[in-house]
Amino acid sequence: MNKLYVIGIGYKPLDKKAREIVLSAEIILASKRLLEVFEQYDEYKTVKDKILILNNVDETINYIKSRIPNLKSHIVLLASGDPAFFGIGRRTIREFGKDMVEIIPDLSCIQMAFTKIKESWDDAFLMSLHGGPDPEKRRRLPYEITDIPSLLQQHNKIAILTDKENNPSKIAVALNSSFIVRHSSLIMNVCERLGYDDERIISGPPKEIASQSFREPNVVIIQKTEDKTQKTDIVFGLKEDDVVHSRGLITKDEIRAVTLHKSRLPQKGVFWDIGAGSGSVSIEAAGLYPELDVFAIERDEEQINNARTNKIRFNATNIRIIKGEAPDALINLPHPDRVFIGGNGGNLKKIIDFIALLPTKIIVINATTIETLNEAIKCLENKSFEIEISEVSISRSKTIAGKRHMSALNPVFVIVGERL
Repeated sequence: MNKLYVIGIGYKPLDKKAREIVLSAEIILASKRLLEVFEQYDEYKTVKDKILILNNVDETINYIKSRIPNLKSHIVLLASGDPAFFGIGRRTIREFGKDMVEIIPDLSCIQMAFTKIKESWDDAFLMSLHGGPDPEKRRRLPYEITDIPSLLQQHNKIAILTDKENNPSKIAVALNSSFIVRHSSLIMNVCERLGYDDERIISGPPKEIASQSFREPNVVIIQKTEDKTQKTDIVFGLKEDDVVHSRGLITKDEIRAVTLHKSRLPQKGVFWDIGAGSGSVSIEAAGLYPELDVFAIERDEEQINNARTNKIRFNATNIRIIKGEAPDALINLPHPDRVFIGGNGGNLKKIIDFIALLPTKIIVINATTIETLNEAIKCLENKSFEIEISEVSISRSKTIAGKRHMSALNPVFVIVGERL
């Protein structure tokens, strides 16, 4: 059967098998950048008339599909490095099947990068921030730049595939403004144009890298050499002052305790914290149940930054922070076992209507006004939830003229909707 051969190039000459496949190919597909690389290979002059330049991945896949029925030999698709490492190898196998596709890899750019900085990479976390060559069709990535600080809580080395959008300078800026860079010694290594005659390795702290620009392609390796973060060993009973927040916008300690109690969180499962603010409820839930997947949904940028800082500070690796407004931000999330609604942006009915379609057992809503309380009751009743309401009134002591007095906080209604 004629095949599609995906052959990696860039760092070493073709081996005997790859060379024979290239020389006998019916057609060879390459991007403009990879053509520049392939022109340095001995085989180029012999096969240059068979080369077709296609820079768009979808266009390439569609072209291959159109040629397969009439193939007399086989097609070669030139790829960068190891095509199976965050490359086009995955796409070709998905489109054409394992029987049709054979991948012959070169070294990966990550292998080369670690070799250049003379560091081992068997203990590194590998990730891609490469959204694809078409800025109008950027792929959804498992991680974003804003996830890197929390990943550095778990890993001392992180290797990153970059692109024009997620470039080394932008990564450095994000690190430089994060909690972890103030408490750890970080070195960024930018490995620029590996395999080219003008390749360059630039190393330095994020502050230095942030002010520079770099040529493509490049990869980034971040090394954490010292961690001075003070991680708390408190599981339950975090104080408001322990949690970074803005303008007093935080679920008060006593309210948080009641909220988590009423949520009856499972050991494992999914918990949504909607209107998470600085993430105090998420942080405490994540600490209590390390195997629980916690999703903190928040729309305000300042609050999101606070939540990210708190996630790092408390090493809450089972929290994922989602930027957006509910219910739209909830659409692609795993279905929750429990939901807490601390803020709703005026969308409480829409949020409850959305959750009611899911197999969620318990919804807990905190309300500070009679209007929100009444709306929560009505919406939950309309969706056949059993309702329990607690009014939590708290007074805290303060000293005036050497004597202790009790000062009342605004009461909070804790509404529980449960499917029996």
